[in-house]
Amino acid sequence: MPSLHGAVVLVTGANGGIGAQFVAQALARGAAKVYASARMPRTWDDERVVPLALDVTDAESIRAAVEAAPDVTVLINNAGASVPTAGILTHSDDDIRRNVETNFLGPLFLTRAYAPLLAGRPGAAVIDIHSALSWFAVAGIYSATKAALWSATNSLRLELAPAGVHVVGVHVGYVDTAMAEHVSDPKTDPADLVRAVLDATERDEYEVLADEISVQVKAGLSAPLEVVYPQLRANA
Repeated sequence: MPSLHGAVVLVTGANGGIGAQFVAQALARGAAKVYASARMPRTWDDERVVPLALDVTDAESIRAAVEAAPDVTVLINNAGASVPTAGILTHSDDDIRRNVETNFLGPLFLTRAYAPLLAGRPGAAVIDIHSALSWFAVAGIYSATKAALWSATNSLRLELAPAGVHVVGVHVGYVDTAMAEHVSDPKTDPADLVRAVLDATERDEYEVLADEISVQVKAGLSAPLEVVYPQLRANA
């Protein structure tokens, strides 16, 4: 069963928001070391935090990070990108590439790179941050990439389980970070989200539905498409 006590944790997108909470709360639970990664990592006051330069969209950067941090036992794929508009037909090509590379290929390739090192290590775990929009296609390429990551997480869970690596998928709606500062809907506090995720990980759970939106959206997956997306009726 994974435990943060004594763990060596790598957090992507660790400079602020959800990522910074993962760093702080992992330390509070007794992590021996936390690699706090970002393209341009910030400094930290705690000597147990090791800033790590990592661009998850760059293969050489991933290779260098694995070489610099080979002792990881818990990998937290938190880094993400968003889009300025909702329509997949109106995104720029650059927005699409950035979301695919950051939200899907980045965590997938990073997990693949760490899989041989995690295999067989006591308490080994991978935590992937998805979104309620994984199951609700109203955010264009953002929804598409989070759905792809959700599917990949399920595949990785099956493949890594025999090696003793526990894989957790996290779904949440809006979180009170800079990425959602324009949103007026209710938002989850990052500290509450991370606490729920780490609690679930240490309980050996596979999936976290962190708010009521995620619970409702998942429950609606079996509904007819016209119910999930009532705008289809208007266009029929």
